[in-house]
Amino acid sequence: MKTLRTAYLIALFLLALPQLSLAARIKDIAAFDGVRENQLIGYGLVVGLNGSGDTDQTKFPVQSLVGALERMGVTIGRTELTVKNIAAVMVTAQLPPFAKQGNRLDVLVSSLGDAKSLAGGTLLMAPLKGADNQVYAVAQGAILTNSFSYGGQATSAVKNHPTAGTVPGGALVERELPNVLADKSVLKLNLHQSDFTTAARVARTINERFQGGVAALTDPGSVQIMVPDPYRGRVVEFVADLERLEVNPDVTARVVMNERTGTIVMGENVRISTVAVSHGNLTVVVKETPRVSQPGPFSNGTTTTVPRTEVKVAEERVNLSLIREGANLSDVVRGLNTLGVTPRDLLGIMQAIKAAGALNADLSVM
Repeated sequence: MKTLRTAYLIALFLLALPQLSLAARIKDIAAFDGVRENQLIGYGLVVGLNGSGDTDQTKFPVQSLVGALERMGVTIGRTELTVKNIAAVMVTAQLPPFAKQGNRLDVLVSSLGDAKSLAGGTLLMAPLKGADNQVYAVAQGAILTNSFSYGGQATSAVKNHPTAGTVPGGALVERELPNVLADKSVLKLNLHQSDFTTAARVARTINERFQGGVAALTDPGSVQIMVPDPYRGRVVEFVADLERLEVNPDVTARVVMNERTGTIVMGENVRISTVAVSHGNLTVVVKETPRVSQPGPFSNGTTTTVPRTEVKVAEERVNLSLIREGANLSDVVRGLNTLGVTPRDLLGIMQAIKAAGALNADLSVM
């Protein structure tokens, strides 16, 4: 009796596994309005290159170097300076939300001129500005490219991309972003993928957890959330409790096909109505084997070429296959595999099934 009860509990647990596996945390499928990264950009100068910097045809790196030297008390004319160890670069970074002064950011450095490589270079102090033209961080440090570029006059060897690199932790945050959650009584939760069903499930889960009309729907892409009275003045704690809630997101049935690589990805909700499919290949081989007639030595004859063309046509004989309506993704895949076709052939078959109205899913071709 005990063994039978144990087996029954295990069966119930296995039946519940598919439902549990579909659940996702709210923090993984949505984000609060205003809580996002911000892009930073700046102009900088890389020094210390081993003759692989910008050439004389690129004027602005030398102008930048002259300006930098003048700020340090060194006065030199533009025409008196000829260097090959510097390169002008654009510096970009992502400023995360709630970043504090002194936090470090990774920066990406990309060549602007005709430099051959940034390997071994050092980025001089470069202010990073946001869209409001305010400086939020300052970047400086050694550049890592994980690449090389060597060569001579006749040949060269290049690995990876030597004209772009990173400075890990090379930027220091100097200005903080405003706190978008401070003293908030209403929060807006934006879904990463707008969906009516998912939005309704999120609102229902939040209301069940906090026991009241806390969440309300405004559109399929967002949920309005009232901060409950017990959490007034403690918005961060409320957000932390809310993000841990689990919701089963609903996914649109979709088939994504990449024609260049022959890759096909089908969602779980893809369904195919009963349809008959026949697929065959027609192969045509054209082979040229010309005959050449060569005259004897010291004769007045001419060389003649007699063309010979051989054409072979072969068409595979394929029977009509019946793909029955699939109840789930495994049945759909099993039915398509019965045709014995390659992934590239399957691209045309899926497009034909969609044109016939038997594919109950969105078809996206990349």
